[in-house]
Amino acid sequence: MTRILRPLLPLLLAALLGGVAAAPLHAQDAPPASRGDMPPPRPWNSLDPAQRDVLAPLQKTWDSLSPRKQSRMLQRAERWATLPPERREEIRQHIARWQQMTPDERHQARENMRKFHQLPRQQREQLHATFERFQQLPPAQREQLIREWHALPPAERLHWDERHGHDRPPPPPPGDPGHP
Repeated sequence: MTRILRPLLPLLLAALLGGVAAAPLHAQDAPPASRGDMPPPRPWNSLDPAQRDVLAPLQKTWDSLSPRKQSRMLQRAERWATLPPERREEIRQHIARWQQMTPDERHQARENMRKFHQLPRQQREQLHATFERFQQLPPAQREQLIREWHALPPAERLHWDERHGHDRPPPPPPGDPGHP
């Protein structure tokens, strides 16, 4: 990794360890509607089967969501229904992971994404490429890197690239879909 990327390594890891799940949901948030545009609440049992299928991970909390959030999620469900089945399943998994996160984890994920999007384009692309290289590693090698990463004290994690070379990226979070 370049010297420019070294200070960003903790940010990448924080994003990977806490922010992956948040990206699809947070990145698509619409600006808040004015009070006059408040949609009516939509109880779970009023959704059609296709909507319930896409939004199934939200079933337990659906009725407690604000009407505005319900409306945004229903709009997304319409778009997702046009996606290929494998992409729809990926989205369901992201929603389920998001729902399992604590409020603090969600806040940290949003903050990590905000920081990531503030990086220069080139640095974001380098971080993305590093993550993609990690995803291409055999599962056993990824698991070994994850174990090594978690065994390191936080201060030593800053020097990961010096210990492992530029071709061995740090691991993603344990909940990542590419993680075995």
